[in-house]
Amino acid sequence: MSNALPNLSLEMLRRMMVAHGVQQLLVKELAANDNSKNQPYLGGSLDILNLLPMGEVREETTAAGRSGLKAPLPFSWLREDGTLTEAPNAQLILYPQYPEIRLSGFLKGTQGGPNALMTARQAGRLLFFGITTDRRIIGWVTAPDSPLADEIRALGELQRTGIFQHVPIGTADTSRDRLLRKLRDIHGLGWLPSQRLYTGGVVGPCTGTNCGGYTLESHLDIVPNGRAEPDFEGWEIKGHTVTDFVRYSSGPLTLMTPEPTGGYYKSDGPEAFVRKYGYADKAGRPDRLNFGGVHKLGETHAGTGLTMQFIGYDPAKNRITDPKGGFTLADAAGNEAATWHFAGLLAHWNKKHAKAAYVPFQARTEPDQQYSYGARVRLGEDTDFLRFLQAMALQKVYYDPGIKVEGASTARPTVKRRSQFRIRPADLSALYSTFESKHL
Repeated sequence: MSNALPNLSLEMLRRMMVAHGVQQLLVKELAANDNSKNQPYLGGSLDILNLLPMGEVREETTAAGRSGLKAPLPFSWLREDGTLTEAPNAQLILYPQYPEIRLSGFLKGTQGGPNALMTARQAGRLLFFGITTDRRIIGWVTAPDSPLADEIRALGELQRTGIFQHVPIGTADTSRDRLLRKLRDIHGLGWLPSQRLYTGGVVGPCTGTNCGGYTLESHLDIVPNGRAEPDFEGWEIKGHTVTDFVRYSSGPLTLMTPEPTGGYYKSDGPEAFVRKYGYADKAGRPDRLNFGGVHKLGETHAGTGLTMQFIGYDPAKNRITDPKGGFTLADAAGNEAATWHFAGLLAHWNKKHAKAAYVPFQARTEPDQQYSYGARVRLGEDTDFLRFLQAMALQKVYYDPGIKVEGASTARPTVKRRSQFRIRPADLSALYSTFESKHL
């Protein structure tokens, strides 16, 4: 694909993009060295990761010795006839220690890609990223002297995320309005029986401790799953119990439940971890070992003897200094008992929490297990992983696990895993650029 459409207009590009489900159109002006050899620069902050869908992040050290993170992109180039050609090797290269984000592999293995423009050393080219509703990226590039480039520049200063500008294309993300309408309807239903939705649209009863969230999800047509994906049209839904809909007093909220990716927990397993660092059940339940309690950064927990510590993160500068780092529970000898690496958490956090709705509910058990959902919800938008780390540094986010070994002395003990990071509702605004309360 060369510049064989020299007269392509913004309206023509918009129609071609929208036909493939594009909901947001981003544009970046390329410098001369933004090409296939040098890897186009996509920004100096992590906030763009809220917009760009990416796959599993992995650690990698380049031949030049630079440590970074890489993540595949679901990327295709738009062809001149409106069809797509896949870029199977497209990936992001993340250097969070700078920070710096670059695009790589976008021509490799691609049939009919924009080779002429993307291999050239030419300043002023415009690179477009269309983000689809099903989390794919569709690319287009135009020459600096094209009518399309002139139209874009004539728009003046546009809304930005990092170094990308948001180009109006006649479509809007109306998921926020649809979500609020659905939540308003659910609030209007009053007390609802405890239930959950199963695959195939089957609704069944729910009797567990998490049924407030499951009941809410069932009325939003959300089937519970373990995937790190948002729940409702890009929104993560967080139901939480309150004792009073006016004051909204409630207990802590669980943000995410990632398993450790390093340390003794990973190498020897959760059972060995609990036997080494856990304690006998404090309620006196026989033959049971627990590992629990609030673990805040820099504080040694009296029950487990472990201290949460950062590896490769500078709280004062709010910067990752080692991409291969993370945070760890360390014992008195400095051994890593359980470690969570940045690579395993970064994509998960941005994908799940870029947009989140916190919905309060009350529960009752008579005449049956039922839930009622409040008329005021809180919406958080625009987060990035550095906000999460900074909240940990300020002890607003903490580790509060509930791991147990039952039948500890038997030949086949039962291990229950629950690693969770939590936050007080009053501290939620620390995680988002925009955080507001909406009355339904």
